[in-house]
Amino acid sequence: MQRAERAVFPPGDAKEDWTILRALSDVLGKRLPYDNLAQLRAAIVTQAPHFADLGKAPVHAGADAATWNSVGTDGPLDKQVPFGSAIADYYLTNPIARASETMARCSQEFVTGAQKMAAE
Repeated sequence: MQRAERAVFPPGDAKEDWTILRALSDVLGKRLPYDNLAQLRAAIVTQAPHFADLGKAPVHAGADAATWNSVGTDGPLDKQVPFGSAIADYYLTNPIARASETMARCSQEFVTGAQKMAAE
């Protein structure tokens, strides 16, 4: 895990996110049990102990060497099948792009090769 420190103080009357949530908890009558960043970090560690392991990468099940050593092992390669992209149409790879008229035109022009004439 890595720990980030504040780079600069918030400008003007701006506050850090955790202080805003702490103040809101007071207003709602459900006061959060920390008054400074050290107490907040301690509360986080009680709920998620792995956050205390600074400078160490978390170890997850299935991430051992035996699993990863079997990835990409040599095998037969069919030289008759050309390499290709897993993405058939870059311009329509996500829902926002698929809903966009501009991206639909990009897809139509650059992927399928269909171009409209200027008079259309």
